[in-house]
Amino acid sequence: MVQGTIIKGIAGFYYVEANQTIYECKARGIFRKDNIIPLIGDNVLITLMPEENSNDKYQAAVIEEILDRKNSLIRPPVSNVDQAIVVFSVTYPELHLDLLDRFLIMIEKENIIPYIVLNKIDAGNEQNYRYVIDRYTKIGYDVICLSAKKEINIEKLKEKLKDKTTVFAGPSGVGKSTLLNTIEKGLGLETGAVSDKIKRGKHTTRHVELIPLSMGGFVLDTPGFTSLQLEGVEKDDLKYYFKEFKEFEGQCKFNGCSHTHEPGCAVKKALGEGLIFEERYANYIAYYNQLQDVRRW
Repeated sequence: MVQGTIIKGIAGFYYVEANQTIYECKARGIFRKDNIIPLIGDNVLITLMPEENSNDKYQAAVIEEILDRKNSLIRPPVSNVDQAIVVFSVTYPELHLDLLDRFLIMIEKENIIPYIVLNKIDAGNEQNYRYVIDRYTKIGYDVICLSAKKEINIEKLKEKLKDKTTVFAGPSGVGKSTLLNTIEKGLGLETGAVSDKIKRGKHTTRHVELIPLSMGGFVLDTPGFTSLQLEGVEKDDLKYYFKEFKEFEGQCKFNGCSHTHEPGCAVKKALGEGLIFEERYANYIAYYNQLQDVRRW
């Protein structure tokens, strides 16, 4: 068997790169039986098929085994990533912090390093995003402000990408594909405009693909989204995915404090003292209640 990495999946076929060759693969039926779905980024073992099963472009193969994953995301469906670049626009589509917080939870859950990228900056619109920088840098996140079209601060982002496997994610229309085309000249990813009517982007990336960078490393360009469910998150674990709560861990009156209603809660005390942002805490309570309702249902 040959070991390789799934770099793309389309219509039931998986394209595996091994020894600088790309193979067109089907997955063994055992994966469907065990409810296992191969993900882009998976390291796999494949068996090569006879020449007559191949086409003019790719040699055919079969995925026999998926090797252990160090992490995985449900949306986008990828595995074995080192870091995530969460891209939002500071103009339009409108920057929704609820969506940003949801994505940060999913990243924190998988112990993936996140970077927040604010795209479409210019000299006159800092008031649109200054509060985001202040809030999230205080929490402990690295925020990079740039313009893909005007190539402002692109080098700051490129420094983060070298020799890493990075997933790019964010709402439709925020400029992920434009940003990648700017980072890697000649990439030629399709880009799309934001609809003037609904102020949302059009989906230009239709599948997830692992793309090699000339500087070293890989990036995953993913389809945009306008909503994100907290799939696989347990309500009792949610508190561990809010970075600002960690400072107060072990200081609550009761062990296992949920930071929602208990007396003597160190997180609620910090909230009252202005050490935790009210909007973030409000999102925490909303997500906690949603997860509790899902569990009851």
